[in-house]
Amino acid sequence: MKIILTLFRILVGVLFIFSGLIKANDPLGLSYKMDEFFEVLHLHFLIPFSLAFSLIMNAFEIIAGVAVLLGYRMRIFSFLLLLLIIFFTFLTGFALYSGLIRECGCFGDCIKLTAEQSFWKDVILLVMIVVIFIYRKQIRPLFSGKVTGILMIIAVLFPVILQWYTLAHLPIVDCLPYKVGNNIPEKMKAPPGSTPDVYKTVLIYEKDGKQEKFTEENFPWQDTTWKYVDRKDELVKKGNAEPAIKDFILTDFDGNNQTSAVLTETRPVYLFLVRDVKEAGSGWEDKMKALQQSWKEGKVMIYGITSSNQAAVELFKTSHGMEFPFFQMDGTAIKTAGRSTPCLILLDNGTIKGKWHHNDIP
Repeated sequence: MKIILTLFRILVGVLFIFSGLIKANDPLGLSYKMDEFFEVLHLHFLIPFSLAFSLIMNAFEIIAGVAVLLGYRMRIFSFLLLLLIIFFTFLTGFALYSGLIRECGCFGDCIKLTAEQSFWKDVILLVMIVVIFIYRKQIRPLFSGKVTGILMIIAVLFPVILQWYTLAHLPIVDCLPYKVGNNIPEKMKAPPGSTPDVYKTVLIYEKDGKQEKFTEENFPWQDTTWKYVDRKDELVKKGNAEPAIKDFILTDFDGNNQTSAVLTETRPVYLFLVRDVKEAGSGWEDKMKALQQSWKEGKVMIYGITSSNQAAVELFKTSHGMEFPFFQMDGTAIKTAGRSTPCLILLDNGTIKGKWHHNDIP
């Protein structure tokens, strides 16, 4: 049993440290995934705290993983790990069987797991942690008290410093499709030989207080007593791949699509991402005004990218002295493209040549 217990401790400890490190590299990414869960579970009051939950959870995974490897205070940490894995298993099980969430974000954006893979991964972890919890009294510290204490202090400080850095700048390792070096038009194409998802349109009508679903083929067109309720697109056949970037669509405030014009511009193009102009950080104004001068001289193109409405954008431009045009894009796409508000991206013929947090704009 000792060998099995040691093996389980190594597997659980390493996996939790690995998972925590990946997500600590991009704590905002996990907070966005938490927002998705809170929306689906109708826990909207928790959304303002999602980033705090993300920071705490990432740090705890690393700390708990180190504690399991060192055999530090196993009565406490084995119990906390058991509670955590039960919670994770519930979430991944919900994502799998509800079909409302495609990915759990267990390993951030660096390692994509399907809902099914995430669930069974957590089931296996649950079994190992239950064994560790049952035999927790048999686990002895790996090192002396002083050495263990120093290592645990490092385990606490490291995720705190790492997450502070990534929030003040950008993720150290960019696993997003908008990372430097990627060509956006190429990433908008499905992989060669792949098949897309196949959907069918379902029409929902009501008659005599009863709702029924119809397709265009079996709808009783001659019966005019049916009252229209809604229409949905249901997945018929899952494709085997999809484009890495599928929501990069830029429109002006009149609804005209400007995506192609931006991606085919021969001059350097700077995209100034401000998802919500009311939440923009500070300290970037002078740097952007200097860059704006290059735009006025015709050396570069600058476009503000936002999900805010025109009235809010005009007020934002006036208050910050911004004169370049703004386009609209889906807020989720903006969060994926840049992990700060604002964030600056440099394009060269559609290829991302640079990306900067607003604290680091050159």
